[in-house]
Amino acid sequence: MTGSLDIISVGAPVTVQDTGRPGQMHHGVPPGGPLVPELLALSNRTVGNPHWAAALEAFGRVELRARGRPLRVSVDGRIHTLADGESLLVPAPETRSVRYVAVEGGLAVPAVLGGRGTLLVAKLGGHAGRLLRAGDTLPLGAANAPASFQALGDTLDTAAPIRVTLGPDTRRFEPATVATLLSATFTVSASSDRVGMRLEGPALTHGDEGAGTSRPMVRGAIQVTLSGTPIVLGPDHPTTGGYPLIATVIRADWGTLCARRPGTPVRFQGVSLDEARHAWREFAERLGLGERHSP
Repeated sequence: MTGSLDIISVGAPVTVQDTGRPGQMHHGVPPGGPLVPELLALSNRTVGNPHWAAALEAFGRVELRARGRPLRVSVDGRIHTLADGESLLVPAPETRSVRYVAVEGGLAVPAVLGGRGTLLVAKLGGHAGRLLRAGDTLPLGAANAPASFQALGDTLDTAAPIRVTLGPDTRRFEPATVATLLSATFTVSASSDRVGMRLEGPALTHGDEGAGTSRPMVRGAIQVTLSGTPIVLGPDHPTTGGYPLIATVIRADWGTLCARRPGTPVRFQGVSLDEARHAWREFAERLGLGERHSP
């Protein structure tokens, strides 16, 4: 018996997200994935799901109801057990930008281009390619055995410096501007979303008038607009872009950055490619991120 999950009410954007659609950039489809990978993995593992299973990414409160079977539900790693027909009110995130709500068996929405996550800019994936709303019902996969998983979600340090590798366009900035990136304190703008995190702070002037050649982009790249505003590309970023890239946030720090709410300070720390690779190996091992299987 697989059952389903009813959405009773929502208070802010809520979507279905998984670990993304790797290998689709050449079709113009961004990789997607969770804003905070640590919390998605934590929530999934605590209800027996693989870390890549589809779950809810909620920017605000959401009320849910079990239908067709009892359910174990994880909210950022905290387990709730619901009887068939019982509801659960998940409060809005208080210290982080989002919450992850995983249900045993995972959300069995249709896979599109190798992923179940919602890509709002293309209106595909998730539930009809859109934000969830009251009255929606999501199908569930078969339940798995409970898993033992260390609660790592609370280790997110949203005050720690965010590590970056400089470039590839460092030469298009004055040395003083690069020094500003690594010494100034920025804050997360309220206009940030899954496409990109806009940062407020000192302008990173570069004199580029938009003449740069459009080229492939990656998550974590820090684009600098003509006005000098840095934008850190998120999981739903454009696949190409022309703004100069002053640096790139290392993969191990994606969640530490994107868990920050508007108004939260952000400082950057430069590291080498070898240090970035080592940080990712440690991160993947700590969270048990093995190879992702197709949905």
